[in-house]
Amino acid sequence: MKKIARALISVSDKTGLIDFARRLSSHSIEIISTGGTAASLRDAGLAVRDISDLTGFPEILGGRVKTLHPKVHGGLLAIRDNADHRRQAEENHIEYIDMVVVNLYPFRQTVARESVTVEEAIENIDIGGPSMIRSAAKNFEDVVVVVDPADYSAVADEMDKSGSVSQRSRFILARKAFEMTSSYDAAIADFLVDSIIIDEDESLLVERTSVLPKRLTLFAAKEMGLRYGENPHQRAALYRVAGWEGGTASAEKLQGKELSFNNLIDTDAAWSLVSELSDTASVIIKHTNPCGAAVGANVREAFERAKATDPVSAFGGIIGFNRTVTGDAARAIAETFFEAIIAPDYEREALEVFASKKNLRVMRMLKAATSVFDVRTISGGLLVQDRDRGAIDESNLKVVTARKPTDEEMRALRFAWIVAKHVKSNAIVYARDGQLVGVGAGQMSRVDSVKIGAMKAVLPLEGCALASDAFFPFRDGIDEAARAGITAVIQPGGSVRDEEVIAAANEHNLAMVLTGMRHFKH
Repeated sequence: MKKIARALISVSDKTGLIDFARRLSSHSIEIISTGGTAASLRDAGLAVRDISDLTGFPEILGGRVKTLHPKVHGGLLAIRDNADHRRQAEENHIEYIDMVVVNLYPFRQTVARESVTVEEAIENIDIGGPSMIRSAAKNFEDVVVVVDPADYSAVADEMDKSGSVSQRSRFILARKAFEMTSSYDAAIADFLVDSIIIDEDESLLVERTSVLPKRLTLFAAKEMGLRYGENPHQRAALYRVAGWEGGTASAEKLQGKELSFNNLIDTDAAWSLVSELSDTASVIIKHTNPCGAAVGANVREAFERAKATDPVSAFGGIIGFNRTVTGDAARAIAETFFEAIIAPDYEREALEVFASKKNLRVMRMLKAATSVFDVRTISGGLLVQDRDRGAIDESNLKVVTARKPTDEEMRALRFAWIVAKHVKSNAIVYARDGQLVGVGAGQMSRVDSVKIGAMKAVLPLEGCALASDAFFPFRDGIDEAARAGITAVIQPGGSVRDEEVIAAANEHNLAMVLTGMRHFKH
């Protein structure tokens, strides 16, 4: 293995830096550094050589130019086994640099601030850092490049064990370095394209727009391979998108079998719905649709009420909770086979109960998703839309029937409307206050969804409220719902036959509320 005699360290994120530098020093590695990084290392009692001592040239232009020098890049790019390179390095008094530890100015974090100026954004475009990273990564056979503090321990451990860093590790680190510089450059380009305008005076201004970006760059790293996709003949993997934090993709698996493609899709659906409910709630998902949803006085009651919606369909489903799962709830869950559970946390007793269900996947949601877009593929392209964060605006609700909903009906309508948003179109939801009763999902005809939702109901339909994700094109859906015993309807409205639909509701003495908002889910 090739000896590491000299390391150049220049970092913006100083997480774990001092400990790593000490471990490098223990191998008699000379440390060269710049600016604030050098000061931090010296303050920790480490011997540091200034970059200007290496180059024979001072840092200039307020620090804009400090590592852009032949004695830096020559020391990084020289191929040690190349006689001509060795000769030129010697003639030009170039010292080899065997390791580069660099991370970049926080451009993404800077431009994420609403108050950021053009000047701040420009000054946070790192030049020397990416240049050193690229030089080191290109010459990875001779130079170790470390761009992520998460890799410090592994690199130091390998050096403690063997005195150097293996060829395999060098290549993996170089690959990661190029991924980082690629993502960094894309973030700069995206910001310049979508957030900076040129006004009439040819001044540059930051302008945040609500329109979808003109340029959307997605960098996704493979998080894990999956056994297969929706079907065994399809390959599949989970990828994490750079800049998108939290969500199901980063949920922590506490126990259970390997997650499948379908597990992840359904787990995400479970969390998306249950996280919209403010009271203690549980949902049960089957094939992305809720077959159970309820709120309760406690977690166990919420689960039992959700399961009561459709106990047969609940078997083998995915459960979501918006509160910590208790031991009492876990015992109730363990009575039936479920594929997975997702919740913000679990009591110790609950995890002890689940431990007997070795195949049950227990997921902890660590952080809500920060991504603002839904992205789907079609052949040859991507479809991008805002995430559907639409919720009831009480001021826009419009009662259009002779009878107004009672307070109890209104609570049931609000609950049904939230659930309907998470049901495949055409979506019909029957519910009472805080409990899902029946679902008609994914039908080509809305009246068929009304019929199927009633047919699937196990709990009594009499006195339930009904939610429709889009308008009723004909009165037949209202007539069918009235036969089932519902007393109130919530729907967007907007059909050319709204008057006929409202007349049908009045004939059946139903209360009807229009939201003015549709929730199609394809």
